[in-house]
This record gives sequence, structure tokens and C-alpha cells, in this order.
Amino acid sequence: MLKINPDFAVKLKKYGAVDINACYNCGNCTAICPLSEEDHSFPRRMLRASVLGLDTRIEASLDPWLCYYCGECSETCPREANPGELMMTLRRWLTAKYDWTGLSGLLYSSIPALIIGFVLVAIAIIGIGFAKHFNIEAIMDFGHHFELIAIISVFSLILVPNIIRMFWFTILKEKTKVPLISYIKGTWDFLLHMFTQKNSLKCENNIFRWLEHLVIVFGYLLLLFTTVFLNWFSTENTFIIWLGYIAGGMIFVFTFDFILSRIRKSKEINKFSHPSDWLFVIWLFLMAFTAFLVRVFIDTDLLSNNLWLYMVHLIVIAQWALLIVPFGKWTHFLYRSFAMYFKKLEEDSK
Repeated sequence: MLKINPDFAVKLKKYGAVDINACYNCGNCTAICPLSEEDHSFPRRMLRASVLGLDTRIEASLDPWLCYYCGECSETCPREANPGELMMTLRRWLTAKYDWTGLSGLLYSSIPALIIGFVLVAIAIIGIGFAKHFNIEAIMDFGHHFELIAIISVFSLILVPNIIRMFWFTILKEKTKVPLISYIKGTWDFLLHMFTQKNSLKCENNIFRWLEHLVIVFGYLLLLFTTVFLNWFSTENTFIIWLGYIAGGMIFVFTFDFILSRIRKSKEINKFSHPSDWLFVIWLFLMAFTAFLVRVFIDTDLLSNNLWLYMVHLIVIAQWALLIVPFGKWTHFLYRSFAMYFKKLEEDSK
């Protein structure tokens, strides 16, 4: 039996919700949404569930992940209930529900906790530098191995268990009977959605935004591959060096545009920015920009006298890898991809 929880709307405000109680269930958001279907009241169903406090229903739903926040529903809402921002809020709340550590919920809902987390990581990196007597070769060797260890640890210890929890909430707990062949057949769609987010093209006037996201995704993966597996900072291979420059340049140019959009608030999707939204784009920019500068300093023989630059880069990388990737907005990229996969499983079960 579903239980109404009137306090749920108050809880959602900590995750970024604006004024969901302003909704009077007119259905305009469903009528205007390009992703809505005749038999699927989207995003209205999630709005009503939020107002009524049906948190268990939301927990079992994939709908928040199917929204790409084009902003049309919020622009045309007669009550300014901001349904688009609510869907973004629900994604944050669901991220906290999936996370077995509980840290996502803490960092999303408490700015002091977020600041403390970032400060502690920075202190830890400075402490490691001190322990290594601020020897540039030793610290850079640590930095290279740290990235690889962080990737393996975060995925195996945090993200994989969280995805399993997501699968439990949305498929297993709902007793959805899925043919075994569907799990195999859906793999291609999963990879396609993960790397292209192609469903966002259904939103009107969204081609440039989709292209920006596509460039950032491939730029990020390319920079990750170049720095971690090709050891960009230590290589003398000209091709690898320029590959890293291109990847870093792609990221910080397009993320800088994202930052400007949030500052200007010229679009509906940028009118309400949760701290996690700012951290994601700023730290992605800083990660690429500092990596770019470190390689420039290496190529111009300036890094040995400017260890501070690599230390700043390492702090940014550590904060990104240990806080933003497992507990912040980065996970939305992963959960949305699996949501598309699970949605296909749901459809095949009918």
C-alpha cells in the first residue's frame, strides 16, 4: 500500500526543488513535453507523486532519468511549479537512494559537509606531497598510479553496488519478469545511449546542446585514456602529447561555455543551479585546464620550478575522482544510461 508523505516536498527542497506545491495538476507539462507518450503521463506523474509524497513510487520509477531537461515544461507552466527542475531534483534524490554509503545524500543536501569533504581531500593530497618531500618525480608517479587505483576502486566499491541497488529498486523489487534474451539484446541500446544520449535530440532546438555534451563526453574519455593509460605527463610520443592537448582543449572550451550559460541564466535550464551543478562543470573545466597547463609546463621545462601547478591539478583530480564521480552529478551520466537499459527491459516484459 502506498503511503502519502506530506514532508517529502520539504525534503526535496534540500535537493534543489523550488515550489512543487504550486502545481494544480493541469497536465500542461505532459502536453508540451516532446518525450511524452499517449500512455505515459510524463513528467506529470512524477510531479503528482512528489506533491503527494509517494517516495516509494518515485524510488521504483525510471521517469526522472528519461528527462533531458529541455526546460519547455517549466517555461510554459501556468503556476511556475518548475517541473523541469523537479525532475532534476528527483535525479539527485534517487542518486542518494541508490548510494549504499549515504554520502551522496549528505553532500547533496549539506553545503558545509560538501566544503569539508573538498577541504579534507585537499589536505590529504598536500600531506602526501609533504611525505614525499615535494619531490616532483615521486609526486607525479603517485599521481599517475592514484588515478588508476581511484578508477578501479570507485567503480568496484561504489558505482557497481549502486547500479545493483538501482536494478533492485526498479526491476527486481517490482517483480518485473524479463526474458533472458532481452538482457543481451538491450546491451547495444545501453551503449548507444551512454555515449550519444540520442533521446535528447527529441527535444526541440536541442541539437547544439546535444553536440556540446557529445564533445565533452568523448573529450573526457579521451583525456582519461590519455592521462591514465598512455601516461600523458611522462610520454615523449608526439602523437600522444597532441592527443592529450586536443582532448583537454575540447573539454575546457565547451565547459567554459556551460559555465557562462549558468552565469547568464539566459535559458530555463540555467535559472536554478544546485551547488552540484556548479561543481560538476567547474571541476571538469579545472581538471582539463590544469592538465593542459601541466603538459605545457613539461614541454617548456618549467614544471620542475612550478610544482605548485601539478599539486593544484592533483588536488582537482582527487576531488573529482573521490567526491564528484561517485557522489555527485557525474553519476547521472551512468544512471541515465542504465535507466534507458532498464526501461527497455520493462517494455520487453509486457
